[in-house]
Amino acid sequence: MLDNKFVRENIEAVKTALSNRNYEWDSAAFLALEERRRSYIVKLESLQARRNTLSKEIGKLIRTAKALASDPGVQAQTQTQAQAQADTAVEEAKAEVRDLNVQIEKVEQHKAASAAELNEVVMTLPNIPSSYTPLGADENDNIEIRRWGTPPAFDFEAQAHWDLGPALGIIDFERAVKLAKSRFILLGGAGARLERALINFMADEHGTRGYKEWWCPVLGNTETLTGTGQLPKFADDLFKTTDGLYLIPTAEVMLTNIHRDEVLEAAELPLRYCAYTPCFREEAGSAGRDTRGLIRVHQFDKVEMVKFATPETSFEELEDMVADAEHILQRLGLPYRVIELCTGDLGFSAARTYDLEVWLPSYNGYKEISSCSNCTDFQARRANIKYRDPEAFKGTRFAHTLNGSGLAVGRTMAAILENYQQADGSVRIPDVLVPSMGGTEIIAI
Repeated sequence: MLDNKFVRENIEAVKTALSNRNYEWDSAAFLALEERRRSYIVKLESLQARRNTLSKEIGKLIRTAKALASDPGVQAQTQTQAQAQADTAVEEAKAEVRDLNVQIEKVEQHKAASAAELNEVVMTLPNIPSSYTPLGADENDNIEIRRWGTPPAFDFEAQAHWDLGPALGIIDFERAVKLAKSRFILLGGAGARLERALINFMADEHGTRGYKEWWCPVLGNTETLTGTGQLPKFADDLFKTTDGLYLIPTAEVMLTNIHRDEVLEAAELPLRYCAYTPCFREEAGSAGRDTRGLIRVHQFDKVEMVKFATPETSFEELEDMVADAEHILQRLGLPYRVIELCTGDLGFSAARTYDLEVWLPSYNGYKEISSCSNCTDFQARRANIKYRDPEAFKGTRFAHTLNGSGLAVGRTMAAILENYQQADGSVRIPDVLVPSMGGTEIIAI
C-alpha cells in the first residue's frame, strides 16, 4: 500500500502516476477523508488536553484543602468553608472530566471509523510506477528488450499442444472435466512425469543460484493475502474455503509473508527464496480470452522466486531475477523474448516489471511464461516487513520485495511439446530433463 503521508503531501504527483496506470482516482475524496480523520485527531487532542488540565486542577484543589485543614493558624470556620468550596470545585471538575471521557470515547470511535475508511481506500490504490518504467497506455506500448533463441522452422504441419497431448496419451482434458470442471487438466504417464521433472529441474536450478527452497501451505488466511495485495481488490479471482482460508494464486503470497511483522537485518539482505506450489485462480475476468490447453487454467503448477532487498539494491536484484528466469528457458532450449511492461500494463503491486514470453508455434508468436516484478515497499508496508541497518540509519525502514515466476510449469510443458515436436507426432525431451525422465528421450504413441 502507499504511504498516507506521502500521498497527502504529493497529491498531484500521485494523481499523475496513477493516471499513467489508467487508474481513475478521486483525489478530492481522498483529501476529504484525510481532512476528516485529521479533524478528529485535533478534536481528540483538544479534549484530552482539557481533561489533563482538569485532572491537575483537581489535584491542586485537594492539596490546597488539605493544607488549610492542617494549618493551626486558620480558623475552623474558614477551614470548613474552604473545604466546602474545594469539594464543590472538585465535584464540578470531576463531572466535567466524566463528560469529557464520554466525548473522547465518541471522538475516538469516529477517528477509528474515518481511519478505517481511509485505509480501505488506500488499500485499493495500486503501486506507483518506478522512474525506470516506460510510459504507455496498454500492452501495445510495452518495450521488447531482447530475444534469445530461434523459433523452430518445421517442414511439416505443426500441431498445437492441446492436440499433441491427447494424441500422445499424456493430457486428458475430457476426464479432467469429469473429475472437476472445465479448465482443469489431467496428466498421465509421461505427461505426469514431465510435469514432475520440470518442477524438480526448476527448483534445483534456482537452488544452485542462491535461492533457499521452501515448502509452503497452499491455503492462506486473510492477513496473508492482504499482505501481498490480492485482498481486498482481487477477491473474485480467489477460491475461498468455508472457514475463511484462500487457495493461493501463487507461492509469492506465502514466501513474501514469511517475514510479515518482522524486522530483518540489512547484513542478511538480499534474501532469495523459491518454492514450488500448485496455484489456484478463478480467472473471473477471463471471459472471451483464449482458454485452450494449458495456457489459462484454474489450477496449475509454478516455481516462484521471491526476494527481500534494500531500496538501494532492489532494481539490480530485479535484473538478476530476470536472468535467473531466463536461465531456465535457456537450459531448456526454448526461444523467448524479454518485454518491459509500460505503466498502463503493470500489475497491481508492481513498480517495474519484465515479462518473459516463450515462443509457441500454435500462436505463431510469444506467450507469457514468467513475470518478474519489483514491488518496492508496497507489499512490505501492507505486511509490515522492515529492516534495520544501525550503521546507516536509526530505527527501521520498509524492505523492498520482488517476485518472479521461475517458471509456470504448465506453460513450459506446452512450449516443450510444441517446440520439440517431430513430424511423426512424437516429442523429443530436452536433454537436461532426460535423466529425470528415467532416460526417456522421446514421447511417442
